[in-house]
Amino acid sequence: MGVLVPLLIACSGFLLAVLWMDLMFDVQVLAHRDVSLLPESVLTSIADYYHRVTTTARPMGHLIAAVMAVMLVSLALRATVADDPPWLLAVAAVLAVAPVTLALVRTVPNAVRLGRRTDSAVEQTRLARSICVEHAGCLLCIAAFLTLWLFGT
Repeated sequence: MGVLVPLLIACSGFLLAVLWMDLMFDVQVLAHRDVSLLPESVLTSIADYYHRVTTTARPMGHLIAAVMAVMLVSLALRATVADDPPWLLAVAAVLAVAPVTLALVRTVPNAVRLGRRTDSAVEQTRLARSICVEHAGCLLCIAAFLTLWLFGT
């Protein structure tokens, strides 16, 4: 199945680009690490972005979930049909499953919640900071996953 590695590379490259776009908004929290509440302009900017990408841009947000699913299925197929070293598949599985699970269970629901702006400013600040940290971690995992398939096979 020679198509699986290019598919894994394409999926992880796409997800890396999505995370980069998200982080372009998320990093606004970094300039305000020393204050308990983010300025309203920062909260508005980040919340408006997440409202747009999680709610008003439907069904485009579903494309991200579909790419995640294709990546995981491709990885599972690769594990069953290819002769890759077990360490490669184990590391790849951790690097793929961890951020996908985090995104589905925590980051996306928090982004939807932040985009609604129904919580207090304290909670919105907590959500924005949490999303930033989670996206940074996911970016590192997906970048490592991509690097693994570009140079590890």
